[in-house]
Amino acid sequence: MQTVLEVKQVTKQYGQQYALDHVSLSIQKGDIYGLIGKNGAGKTTLLKTISRLIHANSGTVSVFSSQNSKEWNEALRKIGTVIETPVAYNQMTAYQNLNYYCKVHQIAQPDQLIKETLAYVGLSNTGKKKFRNFSLGMKQRLGIATALISKPELMILDEPINGLDPLGIKEFRLMIQRLNQELGITFIISSHILSELYLVATKFGVIDQGRLIAEFTKDDFDRASEDYIVLKTSDRDQAANLIQDKLHYQLKDADKSDELHIVAQEQELNDINRELVLSNIHVSGIYAAHKDLEKYFTDLVQ
Repeated sequence: MQTVLEVKQVTKQYGQQYALDHVSLSIQKGDIYGLIGKNGAGKTTLLKTISRLIHANSGTVSVFSSQNSKEWNEALRKIGTVIETPVAYNQMTAYQNLNYYCKVHQIAQPDQLIKETLAYVGLSNTGKKKFRNFSLGMKQRLGIATALISKPELMILDEPINGLDPLGIKEFRLMIQRLNQELGITFIISSHILSELYLVATKFGVIDQGRLIAEFTKDDFDRASEDYIVLKTSDRDQAANLIQDKLHYQLKDADKSDELHIVAQEQELNDINRELVLSNIHVSGIYAAHKDLEKYFTDLVQ
């Protein structure tokens, strides 16, 4: 599989403060890579470094296997970026903004390309409406359209759903999936809205205090976050023996000394509880649980 982006041991310092601390990651063609982190964790700095909007103090960034300045300049033409607030001319329509962009970048006969791009991002029917009158969601879409007009193979999006309403977030997710599946565009998307990022990303990286502290695929996460039952008991060893040896359930690692985490479905809870009671094992609490992405992230950065 083709490696689209490779970051090796990248650091970025401001004085004595590390904004990026020896970050390494790789993204393959077709990935939708979700970059997770709290505000100030280093997400935007990393995306700006990848886009060459700022330069790292050390380490390397290779896009499409670029090794030198000439190859980098070629590679940058394959990248579309929307970092922070989308920029456009307030007095222009969506079409006019894209047409102006095409003129500046010497894209000849852009009419059909502009219409197709506006259709992809759901802005075909904005007509004479000026950018200054766009909703936040429409402005985000035009930012995506501007990045799309040069037909990128990699798109870098920084907090693209921040401030959108629930419908806007859903529409944005469907648009990203469509661009990925139909046009084969690879994405790296930063967000702190983890429930939504989970629905669109295929791979995740967790950044905290400038360090990439975890990377995992969605499939890996789903396998690790299967449903389980939390049992609170003072008879932990006796309960563990019963659950594993007699009931034949597996146990997951539990953080607390008075808990057992049983790999089982919610509908099996009553049967497990009954067997514990019949065996005179004290049960102070028992309930079904599921570790979602937000809980996983919180556990990592605490």
